[in-house]
Amino acid sequence: MIQLDFYGTLVAASLVLLLGRGLVTRVGVLRNFNIPEPVAGGLLVALVLLVLRALDIEVRFDTSLQAPLMLAFFATIGLSADFASLKKGGRVVGIFLLAVTGLLILQNAMGIGLATMLGLDPLMGLLTGSITLAGGHGTGAAWGTVFSEKYGLASASELAIASATFGLVLGGLIGGPVARLLIKRVEVPGCHPQEAPRLPKGFEQPNKERSITPFSFIETLALIAVSLLVGNLLNGLLHGTAFELPTFVCVLFVGVVLRNGLSAFGLYQVFEREVSVLGNVSLSLFLAIALMSLKLWDLAALALPIFIILAVQTLVMALFAVFVTFRVMGRNYDAAVLAAGHCGFGLGATPTAIANMQAVTQRYGPSQIAFLVVPMVGAFFIDIINVIVIKLYLALPFFAAV
Repeated sequence: MIQLDFYGTLVAASLVLLLGRGLVTRVGVLRNFNIPEPVAGGLLVALVLLVLRALDIEVRFDTSLQAPLMLAFFATIGLSADFASLKKGGRVVGIFLLAVTGLLILQNAMGIGLATMLGLDPLMGLLTGSITLAGGHGTGAAWGTVFSEKYGLASASELAIASATFGLVLGGLIGGPVARLLIKRVEVPGCHPQEAPRLPKGFEQPNKERSITPFSFIETLALIAVSLLVGNLLNGLLHGTAFELPTFVCVLFVGVVLRNGLSAFGLYQVFEREVSVLGNVSLSLFLAIALMSLKLWDLAALALPIFIILAVQTLVMALFAVFVTFRVMGRNYDAAVLAAGHCGFGLGATPTAIANMQAVTQRYGPSQIAFLVVPMVGAFFIDIINVIVIKLYLALPFFAAV
């Protein structure tokens, strides 16, 4: 077994990003279908590690940096959200939230229905629905424990982790192709010579250069550190109460309060250039570590019926993004970018959604509304709504008898 320490893992993650950049630049299929660079590099490394494991060579990474990077990313999302912009996007956020809720309901209905048809426990269908797909590894692991202890479902935690891994991989792969299909139907802003180019803001077009200074960079780093510290303290205070929230939501909330509180009192104006740079670095490294350390052999443990359910769920996600998300969000370029983002956290996680959208906007141009709406819904609302939907399903007489 080869064990990489903190520094070795950081080097490996950096190399994965460089590998992903090279692959997307040189491989036309990856570029044309807008596959995110961390996904391209990370999956290739994960596949290589899968082959090495078959040869009795296992490589393990020190993933202690993964959680701080994810929290730093959500802190930068909070620091990027000013109330004036949120107010402008209120109606769009509401419509997108309804579309997201509709998918959660559909995912669970499909999972339960397919599991019943294939002769499986309906709880397995629920576990391969919104719990692991929209919820990700954290939500899946939590509910897997509940299903094992309360409902007696064997290997529920293992099934949850494998299903969440499947979703994370596919969520990063289908977003780009879906957006490419939809963009063919719309007019891309800024494609006409007479139009002034739209400058990127926030997390859009991460490869565009942004002028920064060392001092303002340190100021922004301090704001992120405060968000992490206070967010973790807030999470500790809420733990075990009716208001308990995931740590990343608390960190994001603190970032929003800092951004708008300092601005309202005229004390400090957050520099979005630095926030976007630090946020994009955190996001890229987080995804690189998450994807290169995927245990793809967990997927091999899934029985054929579970693979069938997850494959159908992936198809449903793609069709929902094309025929529902894209249409209700306005059938325009922004709607196409939103559809790519929906694929990301509808099957995987919010960071995957952002990476999907960045791959699209880096090639076709900015979509400020998409980068306003998706982080809000993906970070703030989806986990809360998902819990409500799951509990409503478990309250059905169908499950009461289980």
